[in-house]
This record gives sequence, structure tokens and C-alpha cells, in this order.
Amino acid sequence: MSFRLQRVFPVRPIAILSFWVVSALFGKPSNILFIAIDDLRPELGCYGSPIAKSPNLDKLAKEGMRFDRAYCQQSICSPSRASLMTGARPDEIGVIENTAYFRELNPGIVTLPQHFVKHGYESVYCGKIYHGRMTDNDHSWSRKAAFNRCPVKMKWLPGNYALKENQELWASNKEKMLAKYGKEGSGGLIHGPAYESADVPDHAYSDGFSTRLAIATLKDHIDKKPKQPLFLALGFKKPHLDFIAPKKYWDLYDRENIKLAKQTNEPNGGAATGLHASFELRTRHGIPKKGPIGPELAKTLLHGYYACISYVDAQIGMMLEALDEAGIRDDTVIVVWGDHGWHLGDMGIWGKATNYEIATRVPLIVWTPKMKARGESPAALVELVDIYPSLCDLAGLPKPAHLAGKSFVPLLDAPSKKWKKHAVSQFPNPALREWAANPLSPGMRQTFFGPLIDEVERKIIKQQGNSWDRDLFEHHLMGYSLRTDRHRLVAWLDYRDIDSEPLFLELYDHAKDPEETENVAKKFPKKTEELLVRLRTSGIGKGVSK
Repeated sequence: MSFRLQRVFPVRPIAILSFWVVSALFGKPSNILFIAIDDLRPELGCYGSPIAKSPNLDKLAKEGMRFDRAYCQQSICSPSRASLMTGARPDEIGVIENTAYFRELNPGIVTLPQHFVKHGYESVYCGKIYHGRMTDNDHSWSRKAAFNRCPVKMKWLPGNYALKENQELWASNKEKMLAKYGKEGSGGLIHGPAYESADVPDHAYSDGFSTRLAIATLKDHIDKKPKQPLFLALGFKKPHLDFIAPKKYWDLYDRENIKLAKQTNEPNGGAATGLHASFELRTRHGIPKKGPIGPELAKTLLHGYYACISYVDAQIGMMLEALDEAGIRDDTVIVVWGDHGWHLGDMGIWGKATNYEIATRVPLIVWTPKMKARGESPAALVELVDIYPSLCDLAGLPKPAHLAGKSFVPLLDAPSKKWKKHAVSQFPNPALREWAANPLSPGMRQTFFGPLIDEVERKIIKQQGNSWDRDLFEHHLMGYSLRTDRHRLVAWLDYRDIDSEPLFLELYDHAKDPEETENVAKKFPKKTEELLVRLRTSGIGKGVSK
């Protein structure tokens, strides 16, 4: 990696104001209910899904605003979340892979909840907000969740499975992987089945527990600090793999009504490096290690994904009901967001980690007490990086100088207002970096994935010819995606020099080809060049060392 380390982000000179001073200056601040959902694409009833059963989110969208064209900045967990929480793009903070910690790279940056704490709020999280160990406990959060008041206890589940047979499969696989490949070769390979339907209560799994913990924490805050505004973050791990949900949510769906993806071919003329081999899914027990995912298995996986959606939706319904019971709904801003999309067989792959519409488009639902355009769905292009400045505006707080996004608050009253001309996403070489956006390790090459990786490489080399360079493709190639109202441009660039000649260009016309089946870059060179110029002047590569 060649990102500049220890970057300190300036903040406009503002005082650290108390709650009471903020109240006097800006009016009573609203509480913030900040809901994150892992790996959820816009597969909800309110987004037009004919299958998904999501009554609580559908109702929230009807009473608030559903953004139809919201995009993440990178379609994998840590970079997407770090970008949203810092208000800076992945290149700016140097986080383009799951193992990079934004706080280590940018020690002085002020995160979204940290900014609210500086202006009189209490902040707390339950569940998954940041990725993995990167919880930023010392900066973002002013208190811990109220575990002592939670009515249920979280029981450790081996492999996160409730069923004994699945726990045993997970334990057996762990033993085999460690024995065969050692620590290096086993990374990411220790899993049980890709799905589970168990007749257990909601709180048996982590998302149900996190919801009850969040409700207990809300009550604890109201009892102890009723006059202090609260930034409450609730993060759900589903529908991320594995597709695990209580049986009652599986039972909501008739398997025969579940339809497979329509577009299962890679884009005609697309970049060989633009899609991956579904490594994340293939590590699971019972999933083919190469070749297609058969229709019956595909339907089961889809069933599990939908069950997880309904499971999370039910937890959100409980959380919203708790707001009503506490009597603070009318002084609370609610924002629900997904960190990135997910291919469910679309383009022939399973997983996130691409630069295409299916992986970069996300659900975003906002509800505020005073918004005028309820039930509207603006066509405006917005980005997850816009959430930070938007919440600042809604709470009447000043905005840090480093923010890259644009507040979408004006759209809450005037959804037809002219807005952004484009949204920008990025992902470094999905074919060779899908695995947590890291270069596929020597350990991975030693496992059963070795032949599959070789197959992927041969495909790229065939397309790139003399342009192929292993170091470049594994470590420095970035796919930058510019989404306009009509088009998507994907430019494959050496991110050390974004003005260098692109290694490959893709252009998709959403007016004629919404599923991005045909790369028309060569057919429309003027439009491609026009959008490439716009992309290069959009701020990409900022923060990258030359």
C-alpha cells in the first residue's frame, strides 16, 4: 500500500459547546437513531421487491423518504463504513481493504458520533457499526451499552450456529483447515454451512440480542440523562453470510415463489478483472469450490437471504416501537442504511465487491419529525458519504471542514430539486482482491482455491496482454466507478497516477441497459472520454502518494 499515513484532518474552529449552549443557538437538538444493515442491497418491499417481506421498513419509507439512487463508496464492509463514519472517501483516508484501520491512518479525524459528542450528545452503539475490531471505542462513543439492563443474555454459539449439527460441521472444518494448511492457509476458510433455519427465539442470534440491548440502553439513557440528546447506533449483521435466521422468518416465504436472478452472464465486453469467483461463498460447507451454483442451491441461498431481511426488519420494528413507547419519536431523526449491495447470482456471481450497480447501490431511508416530503422517493443521486453532513444539518451542528459529502437535507422538503451530477464508487480489482479487498494471499493459493485463482488470472492476462503486471494488478489497480443519471463509467486505473492511461474502460447505458449487460465504451468514445474527465476531476486519488 502506498497511502500517506498519519494524516491529520482539520476541523473548522468551533468551540466544544455544551448541550445547553447548542440548544440556545440552534434550537433543541434531535436524538439520532442510526441503523446500519450489513450486506443489504435494496431488496425490500418499498424498493419494489416482489418477494421480500419488510413491513416495518416499508412503513418507515412511506412515512419518511426512500432514496432510490443511493450509492456506497466501496462495496465491502470496512472501507464503506469507515468512509461513511469519517465523511471522507476511501482514498482520502487510505482505507481500501478490510484490514486497514482508519484511526491508525488518520489519528486526528473526527468521526460522525465523535462530532456529536463534542456538541453535547451521548453516543453509544449496539451491534456492528464499524468493521470487526475497529470499533473506535476511545473516540466515537461516550458510553457503553446497558448490558446490565438487557432482559436477555447472549449465549456464545460455535460458528454462530444454533443447530448442533452445524456447530459440529464448523468445528470439524476448523480442525481440518488448521491441520492441512496451518494458520496462514486457513484464513477465511473456517466455516460451516452458508445458511441455517433453527426454531429459536430472535435473541438467540446476535441481531435479536443487539436490538434488545439497544432498547435497554435507550431506557437507561432516558432514566439517567433525560435532557441530553442521544446518538444511538444499532448495527445488524444480517443479511451478511451466513444466511442465518430463526425458522419463523424462513416460514414467511414459499420456496416456489422465489425467483432466480434473470441476468446471470457477465457483461459482454466487460473487464475480466471486474468480477470475482465468489470466493466468500465458496468457503462455506456444501458450496461447490468451482463452477456454477446450481438452481436448487441458489434458491435455498435466496430463501436464506430473504429470511434474514425479514428477521432484521422485525428487529427494526421493535426498535421503532420502543421509540414510541419512550415518547421521544417526535424528537428523533431516523436513518437506515446498507453498507453495500450484493450479487445474488446476478452477473453469475455471489457476493459484494464489484463496481457495478448491483453491488454499489444501497438502501437509504430517512425519517425526521419535521420533513415535508413524506413518502417521496427522489431520483437524486446521493452517496453514503452524504449522511455525515446531513445529520449535522438536521441536528443544527456545524460541519467539520474535511467532509467530502453534500447534505441531502434540502431534498427532504423538495425532492425534485436539482442535485448531484454523479456518484463515485471504487473497488480494487475484484477478480484478485474480492477476499476482503486484500490481494489473494499465498495461503489462499495453497488451498483448494489455487486452480480457481489460476483460472481467474489466465482470463485477465488474455484480455490485458502486454499490460499484465502482477504487482500492478494485485496491489495498485483500482476500478473507479462514476454513476450519472444515465450512465455508469468504470475506469481501471493505477491509483498512484490517476492521469495515466486506463488499463480498461467500461461504459453502461442505464436508459437502454439497466442490468449492465453490454459494455459500450468503444461504441461511444466521446461520451466515455467526457465521463473519464469528469471522474478524474471528482476528487479520486486524493490522499494517495505519487
